[in-house]
Amino acid sequence: MSEGPPPSERMMSAVQLARHDQRRVIAAMLSRAFFNDPSIGWIFPDPVVRSKRLPRLFMLLFDTDANKGMRLVTERGEAATLWRAPGQAHTSMGEMISSLLPMIGCFGSAIGRAIAVSQAIDAHLPDGDYWYLHIAGCDPLHQGKGIGGAIVRDGLQRSVDGRFPAYLETPLEKNISFYQRMGFAVTDEWTVPRGGPRFWSMLRPV
Repeated sequence: MSEGPPPSERMMSAVQLARHDQRRVIAAMLSRAFFNDPSIGWIFPDPVVRSKRLPRLFMLLFDTDANKGMRLVTERGEAATLWRAPGQAHTSMGEMISSLLPMIGCFGSAIGRAIAVSQAIDAHLPDGDYWYLHIAGCDPLHQGKGIGGAIVRDGLQRSVDGRFPAYLETPLEKNISFYQRMGFAVTDEWTVPRGGPRFWSMLRPV
């Protein structure tokens, strides 16, 4: 008797487009997934402040990415990804101005460090058209089960149609091999100014 596909493949079939009414659940999960992320820790060094601010931040990112590409979530909310479509990776000046007050509400006194990270990320985005994996997170309770890889692969299958590469950056060196297994390669290594975190840029060619 067949045992069926492995867990990661079963999870791929359960990936769906995220709905607006899932924003709080997804933001809470991403807050847990990114709590120990080096860039988040540099922006919010106080863990108490971090735990309070992160849900607001990820709800804002969930909202601002709504019309930029696609937002994916697993059926039971264990993992989510936010993808920006070709031509949507950069944040325009108009978007920055319109989101300034919500951003201040999210970051408070950490707004300067947040802007430094955002500007450094923007400065290292590649030229041309590509799908940008803006956010990818898996609940720590479900990491190591193949769910994170499954939802990223699902996004690649939905978005990459042979015409566009895919791009991401990560501040976690341990993530490099994770993404290399999906065809990404390191293209750059850089550090946020004024003692900020180190990042690796990775590109998955056409």
